[in-house]
Amino acid sequence: MKHQIVESDITVIGGGLSGVSAAISAARLGKRVALVGNRPVLGGNSSSEVRVWVVGATAHGMQRFARESGVIGELYVENQYRNPEGNPIHWDEVVFDAVRAEPNIQLFLNTDVRSVQTDDRDGEPFIHSVVGWTMGSEIETTFLSPYFIDATGDGLVGDRAGAEYMLGREAKSDFGEDWAPEVADREFLGSTILFYTKDTGKPVRFVAPDSAKDISTTPIPESRIIRSGDSGAHYWWIEWGGELDIVHENERIRDELRSVIFGIWDYIKNSGRFDAETLDLEWVGSMPGKREYRRFVGDHVLTQNDILEQRDFDDAVAFGGWSIDLHPVEGMYGTVAGAHQRYSNGIFGIPFRCYYSRSVPNLLMAGRDISATHVAFGSTRVMATCAVGGEAAGTGAALALDLGVQPRALAPDHAADLRQLLLRQDASVFGVRNEDPLDIARTARVSASSTLTTLDSQPDDGSTVRLHRLDHDLGVLLPVDPQLDSVTVLLSTAVDTSLEVSLWTTGKRQNAVPVHQELRSVIAVPGSEGAQWVTIPLSWTPSEPENVVVVFEANPHVSIELTDAPAPGVLALAHQPEDDGDANVAVSHDEPIVQWPAHILRGWGARLRVHPPTAAYDVAKVAGGYQRPYGGPQMWVSAAGPATRDEWVLLDWDEPKTVTEIRLVFDDDVDVELNTLHHHRSPHVVFPQLVRDYAVEGRTAQGWETLVTETGNRRRHRVHDVRPSSPIEALRVSITATNGDAHARIVAVRAYE
Repeated sequence: MKHQIVESDITVIGGGLSGVSAAISAARLGKRVALVGNRPVLGGNSSSEVRVWVVGATAHGMQRFARESGVIGELYVENQYRNPEGNPIHWDEVVFDAVRAEPNIQLFLNTDVRSVQTDDRDGEPFIHSVVGWTMGSEIETTFLSPYFIDATGDGLVGDRAGAEYMLGREAKSDFGEDWAPEVADREFLGSTILFYTKDTGKPVRFVAPDSAKDISTTPIPESRIIRSGDSGAHYWWIEWGGELDIVHENERIRDELRSVIFGIWDYIKNSGRFDAETLDLEWVGSMPGKREYRRFVGDHVLTQNDILEQRDFDDAVAFGGWSIDLHPVEGMYGTVAGAHQRYSNGIFGIPFRCYYSRSVPNLLMAGRDISATHVAFGSTRVMATCAVGGEAAGTGAALALDLGVQPRALAPDHAADLRQLLLRQDASVFGVRNEDPLDIARTARVSASSTLTTLDSQPDDGSTVRLHRLDHDLGVLLPVDPQLDSVTVLLSTAVDTSLEVSLWTTGKRQNAVPVHQELRSVIAVPGSEGAQWVTIPLSWTPSEPENVVVVFEANPHVSIELTDAPAPGVLALAHQPEDDGDANVAVSHDEPIVQWPAHILRGWGARLRVHPPTAAYDVAKVAGGYQRPYGGPQMWVSAAGPATRDEWVLLDWDEPKTVTEIRLVFDDDVDVELNTLHHHRSPHVVFPQLVRDYAVEGRTAQGWETLVTETGNRRRHRVHDVRPSSPIEALRVSITATNGDAHARIVAVRAYE
């Protein structure tokens, strides 16, 4: 047996998306990272071994402006470009390439950590090292570092280190959660194995293996939806093991799941109830995708109430938006819906205090083992949310190393520094304004070639318009900055009628659903042969910029004209109070997110004119702004498109600056859901809103000097090392082309000396 010792600044155990994000974020901050995974591929449950699609705060398009940025955002966008068919093999390589691109990461695949060595320091266990065994290579490795991140999912490292954790379901009285059981128990969300099918184009018979379960003897045919054309994660409800020990009974759970898969396929192929003659099984998973096990206790335990009330935390370092998604403990054998879901009104913050152990000082957590109750975990467990937490944990470990403190000291003493560092990396934080003291762009005078000042949704060349009859209420989300006087809408009606319109605020600046009605107006509309512009007085001046929803109430005599080229931050919301949705899922129809689904009209907005002119797209937002939608789109948008003329943003200083790094953040429309296996498909492999061709110039005493020239850009966050010949007095970002959008857009410009 060969033995080796690997010393790093940070050791990350777990090669899923949370571990990958933790490792990449720390490595980019200059830290030496050992990334240790016990599988031959990266990606965890999202890999080709398990094939669960990656979901997160977008909640399959239910939430607005919720797609994650940072590391997982980069992976999403790269996969959209390289893997438009959603092939899980290609996704493996997208993740693998992202890790291989970081020279500070040492990667150890097929390496199973089985033991943890701790020292006693002031009565607390302190991790000294972990030992892993690399299968196939027969190498034993001792990993040494000041900080360790448990991204194993099951929480193996924390358990071996003696960290305090929770198992099963807490009682309702423990945290005041009305979705928790009256009495605590050891019941879990079960595990799942998936399968893929293919159409061979010729008849294929299926002879069931001896292990196949006769599902006609179970509740499955009556309580679950089975369709011959579905495969992959459509069968997420093939779930079992919630009444067992998920880890120690893993092999039994796997055998039961596979027996049901072959039983379902036998039922599809041989029951005579399905059109499946030419279908064949292409792939069946061999390892269960686990949902739940240990959850370690930090200085804060995230609860149901934190999520549904969208509580604000001074140390919020990540966000979620997936529903609280709880499943019956019987799993696929349950006779109730396979999932019960409750939504917050928008994305919610997760504090850093959930990402480290309160009992093991140098242990951080990332993934489904973070500090949360069973109910809250029902939302935080999904992989994109796990990944943004991984980035927060990796960044936190890097900052703690720089400051010479334990992670627990960051929340009370350095939370602002941590949040600024995450924002600099374009990580998934919201409601955080750029106050980075090192960013000299904040001290510059900012101007632009032009700025969109009119919320006037007129169709551009190549855009499409259509009529939308008001059979149900129609909501239109608008940014109000600084005030609203009236809205003029283009509508059609053949008869004299009245239009009832109300204005609603959203409760939180990150939200995009009507929560509080503020104003109401009734307008008489005469019948006419063609479309007409109708002005609705709606006077509203918020204390700070915010989103409002203008609701046009149902009137089947009236149709409103929609365009597929709405202004940034403008959405159309269709009111559907009793949408059945997925019969395998039970939702609460009184929740605004469910009542006002965005995906029905996603990409469309009403033809309207808003008065007075808006500052929602002012160029000042690129320096010292929020960097993602928050009470408005939070970006600069040009008035004229790059196809018409070059557009630019100029930063001007009073004194010359020795700039060495430029960071640019472009708009990649975070309202659009992306999915690794394309549960929802976007028609674009590159977002049209992204700037494609641009240059960065610096003005020295000798004149303008080109520092960066880029063509064919397809990424949101670009970091450029620059070396001007002498200090610069001004910086100009010139845009000559987008990837299709009619306006140039920049979210942030940062400059560092």
